Amino acid sequence: MATAADMVASPGVEAQPRIAIIDIGSNSVRLVVYHGLSRTPSVLFNEKVMAGLGRGLARGGKLSEPAMELTLKTLARFSLLCRAMEVDSLRAVATAAVRDAVNGAAFVARIREETGVAVEIIDGEMEARGAALGVIAGIPQADGVVGDLGGGSLELVRIARGEVHERVSLPLGALRLDAIRKRNRRALGSAIAEALDQLPWAALGGGLPFYTVGGSWRALAQLHMHLTHWPLPVVHQYVMPAESPDRLVRTLSHISVKSLKDVPAISGSRIPQLPGAAALLRAVTKKLGSSCIISSAYGLREGLLFGALPPEARAVDPLLSAAREMAILSGRFSDGTDAAVGDALINFTDGLFADDPPAMARIRHTACLLADTAWRAHPDMRAEHGLDTALHGTWVGIDAQGRAMLGAALYVLNGGSLNPALPLAPLGHLAPAALLERARQWGLALRLGQRLGGGAAAPLAWARMESTGGVLRLSLAPGASALYGEAVQRRHRALAQALGLVAEAKLAQAL
Repeated sequence: MATAADMVASPGVEAQPRIAIIDIGSNSVRLVVYHGLSRTPSVLFNEKVMAGLGRGLARGGKLSEPAMELTLKTLARFSLLCRAMEVDSLRAVATAAVRDAVNGAAFVARIREETGVAVEIIDGEMEARGAALGVIAGIPQADGVVGDLGGGSLELVRIARGEVHERVSLPLGALRLDAIRKRNRRALGSAIAEALDQLPWAALGGGLPFYTVGGSWRALAQLHMHLTHWPLPVVHQYVMPAESPDRLVRTLSHISVKSLKDVPAISGSRIPQLPGAAALLRAVTKKLGSSCIISSAYGLREGLLFGALPPEARAVDPLLSAAREMAILSGRFSDGTDAAVGDALINFTDGLFADDPPAMARIRHTACLLADTAWRAHPDMRAEHGLDTALHGTWVGIDAQGRAMLGAALYVLNGGSLNPALPLAPLGHLAPAALLERARQWGLALRLGQRLGGGAAAPLAWARMESTGGVLRLSLAPGASALYGEAVQRRHRALAQALGLVAEAKLAQAL
């Protein structure tokens, strides 16, 4: 099989190879199959088995036979699945449990012999770098410290300006913390403090976000979302206040296992590890002086893919890249190579919303690219389809506020009535009313553009919108005046009213 680095995706979407990564961690063994090596590869398949290779493993100890047997069975299944899926590239990596065990190298040889899977044991330095690159891939503007909590180790990495800086691997995995806590609860704090004393550059994290990676910390974020009644069930870029670990530690000291099992999305196998993970999160963020805690759904696996991309591909905006790919796959008039309608809508609306700051313009551009992706839905459900796409899509590089604005724009674009005084739940909990009103205006502008061009790109090149002297003027080129039909006039007036302007058409003018 070729390596992932050999398989950078070409512009065509359908021709992209299938790339698989197997992550043999201290807690779980996971296979993820991706559709191509691109800035935002789609996930074709994802399966995890809680093999617990690091359970009960002291540094320099041996992997247990039951854990190894379960891992071997899992890898045999994964290997067979990869062949059935005709995977083009497979990379298998093992982290803390295997590299710390005295029989780790022998186990890797046994894996190769019994399953045919060649496993690479990566050191703490590479694991830390991979996790950091994963966060950068999913949150391009990230500036702070990444903490990747696995079953056997904690990797801490300083990131800034898209680059990986200081990093360290500490023996503070979730399984190890749980084992310490069960032996002696009072010893947990001392063990954490002693390990964190090995962090010489803690001051570099002062006043900056702490980005969490790993299943145990992801479960803590889901618990916090449950406790605060957060309306959006998306962990990626979920933000917790710096003081939230204190609340989590208190909650976990008295909440029942049954109550935890009732929390959506928290795996029962993670529950025993949560008290130790919360204690560690509190200690690390206090040591660093973190400003807040931001969850990342991207980690080591995504970092390995991101690291294989050339610099020009890494620099691509992941949100716009993913939206463009969806437009190519789902647009009515797309030929499978470009997102012509979305690009035309960007040009059509840029002049009208020129005062939007870059961060908002980026969300509007995303809405433009996704403007023609709901057409297969039932006409009565297109607005809801657009809203669901924005709120629950597997987007990265966008926070909850951005999702709310994108959802409002797509909802209105597809015919939904968004009263700015009474925004759709949960949008009003995710973004201020003023920003939702701006998104509503975007949606009305896109709705006008879609009707003007009939969903095609070419007619939008014959039109120009501008706001001047209290007037929203729509100008059409010679020979294009017939496009200004009754339905277009209605949408022109609706947009003008939303902007506090008067609609005016200027027909047959050279552009």
